[in-house]
Amino acid sequence: MMTEFKETNMDFEIRSMDSICVNESRREHKWYGAIVYMLFGIFFGIVLVKSEAVSWFRIQEMFRLGSFHMYGLIGSAVLTGIVSVWLIRKCGIRSADGEEIRIQKRSFNRGQIIGGFIFGLGWAVTGACPGPLFALIGSGATTILLALLSAVAGTWVYGRWRERLPH
Repeated sequence: MMTEFKETNMDFEIRSMDSICVNESRREHKWYGAIVYMLFGIFFGIVLVKSEAVSWFRIQEMFRLGSFHMYGLIGSAVLTGIVSVWLIRKCGIRSADGEEIRIQKRSFNRGQIIGGFIFGLGWAVTGACPGPLFALIGSGATTILLALLSAVAGTWVYGRWRERLPH
């Protein structure tokens, strides 16, 4: 019995190295359930566009410390996340399918500083973080396809060289 626990724990440890979220659903979901996620994604994209979170000018304003607009948006998102995680933990909220939501504690390391710097540099240069890329493409800014391809290439490079990077 103890060996089983160690193998399961080892599996958790290996999966946690390769992802931010280690929650894994054991349920088989119907194909049409993806439509709900797609509708939420479209709604989120509309919110990003209407709030000007995808505006290159707003993002440049933020990096030049010229306006509070983006700081207010990001701050409200962080506050919403903090309250949501607190409610999930405090009230034992479950997923829409009734599964338990487990939020694992993560340790801090220097690789997060380096990665954050690279992320911020790309955000400042392109004027777009990965979240709004699809909203920008959907709103007709097709030049953002280059930023999307760069993000995919960066993800591939990270995956390829992950073992040699500081974590």
